[in-house]
Amino acid sequence: MSKITIRPMEPEDWDAVSRIYLEGIATEHATFQTTCPPYAAWDASHTKDCRLVLLVDDVIAGWTALHRVDPRWCYRGVAEVSIYVGEQFRGHGLGCHLLAELCRQAEEAGYWTLQSTVLQDNAASRALHTKCGFRLVGRRERIARDCHGRWLDTFLMERRAAADEPEGYKKL
Repeated sequence: MSKITIRPMEPEDWDAVSRIYLEGIATEHATFQTTCPPYAAWDASHTKDCRLVLLVDDVIAGWTALHRVDPRWCYRGVAEVSIYVGEQFRGHGLGCHLLAELCRQAEEAGYWTLQSTVLQDNAASRALHTKCGFRLVGRRERIARDCHGRWLDTFLMERRAAADEPEGYKKL
């Protein structure tokens, strides 16, 4: 039996986190990104709270983080989810553990809406988000081109906090 642990992401985790991110990029259905940014750029674009890594037997197997969708005060409780599981760890339900913990911590931190943009070819991600309480709120048709120039749709999925005003919303 493998030991599964979820803990806050540390800057020292970046080598493993970026490797997993690059594995996601290589699938061509996890993100429109084609390169992994340096840590400083990634760090600046994600919230400082709710950054998690999932370890299997002390090896980082996945990560998740939030990105604010809008800097305006009225949207302070709305964030977009990034979640990636390493290639060798996919298909074992680890993403569900990680996303469920992110949702729990996000509510504790005061986020009232989490959203995720899922590329049309990523059925596994749509299923994961649905299993963790996200619902489909829209489909954006031909929203962007992939690295081969092919137009792709994205699905916008959303999860609302259980309470309209989660415990920590005033500190956001």
